[in-house]
Amino acid sequence: MSAAEDATPPGAATPLDARGLLCPLPVIRVQDHMKGLAPGAVLEVLATDPGTLHDIPAWCRVHGHRLVATQAGDGDYRFRIEARVSRPDAAGSRSKPAGG
Repeated sequence: MSAAEDATPPGAATPLDARGLLCPLPVIRVQDHMKGLAPGAVLEVLATDPGTLHDIPAWCRVHGHRLVATQAGDGDYRFRIEARVSRPDAAGSRSKPAGG
């Protein structure tokens, strides 16, 4: 993550320009950026691959992130994704015995 991304003001979305990238690269870029975001932070993705209309919402469901908005128009697709507040695997780790 760059210093510019770290400096994103609170409440502002972190931009990700995935225009010109084809499947699976837009989703890979989303995944890479989401790893560096704090819970509740928003990533705004701009893409041109029509496959992202299916792939990004599906990725959000699988990984527990919230798709806040989707816009399509003039060959561009815009997504706002809120980083999950807690990890889905956290619940599973509570059922494991301590120490192993």
